Amino acid sequence: MATDYDAPRKTDEELAEDSLEELKARRNDKSASNVDVDETEAAENLELPGADLSDESLSVRVVPKQEDEFTCSRCFLVQHKSQLAKMVSKQPVCKACA
Repeated sequence: MATDYDAPRKTDEELAEDSLEELKARRNDKSASNVDVDETEAAENLELPGADLSDESLSVRVVPKQEDEFTCSRCFLVQHKSQLAKMVSKQPVCKACA
């Protein structure tokens, strides 16, 4: 972004006044935009194009837990042993949960 060094500069008071006016304008905008929306009603009325998946079936290949993996005792995700952070009461805990 180019800067015009010859342009007159604003004083601290002018900057504070501008900032105060911007804050007041933002506060008025936010209070005007608060609308009580029922999320469940909005979700019921939302229809995605081609969203009828009643005749679809999902096929996923499930792979058993490998020897170099563990199940975190907090998030219950299967992690690689490199993600093991510590053992709590003889239960493994991953780095994300530690």
